[in-house]
Amino acid sequence: MKDFTLFEEKIGIHFKNKDLLIRAFTHRSYVNENRDAKKHNERLEFLGDAVLELIITEYLFNKYPEKPEGELTAVRAALVNTQSISSAARDLEMNDFLLLSRGETKDIGRARQYILANTFEALLGAIYLDQGYEKAKEHISRTLFSRTDEIVEKKLWQDAKSLLQEKAQDELNITPTYKTVKEEGPDHDKHFTVAVLFDTETITEGKGKSKQEAEQEAARNALTMKGWNS
Repeated sequence: MKDFTLFEEKIGIHFKNKDLLIRAFTHRSYVNENRDAKKHNERLEFLGDAVLELIITEYLFNKYPEKPEGELTAVRAALVNTQSISSAARDLEMNDFLLLSRGETKDIGRARQYILANTFEALLGAIYLDQGYEKAKEHISRTLFSRTDEIVEKKLWQDAKSLLQEKAQDELNITPTYKTVKEEGPDHDKHFTVAVLFDTETITEGKGKSKQEAEQEAARNALTMKGWNS
């Protein structure tokens, strides 16, 4: 078993219930392979997702009193998307503490980014249960709030699908299309993988908790791939 006290030192939070912390890092695949593992992190992820949305919504509401609801929603989406929170998880070196199956351990690509994002939310759910809302808010303040200014200044919150369509039509005279290639999870916790195509060529994919979120991520990834972010 990994030494989670090292992670507690890193984030400055010492759990009363250590099992909650361990569960936050326990992927479903690990439970399937290890009979001594008690529970995976999906319920904590479900809770953490809701806590994260509330904390970020409250923060943006107070930080930008003049911005309309639609723009605040777009900024929030950019701040809590898979790319953003998996990056925050990597900054905390959460990857070193993941409890994964042997198969999942070998996959360090896009699937790992997705797992890290889910674990970040599960950890937040665990902090909320163990320490309360204010401690959860402090944790997000340290790990995510600082990313807001860049998102707003560079307008990273703008609709990626619209920008990709504009660029693809200008550069290639092509209108991008989107195709759902994978749908996983129970009804209350669906995860989607969506591909973006130029004609019949798959350019890249995106993942999300809704088809819309996955499409936006696919569009962002395509913009980066083509160098069309500016």
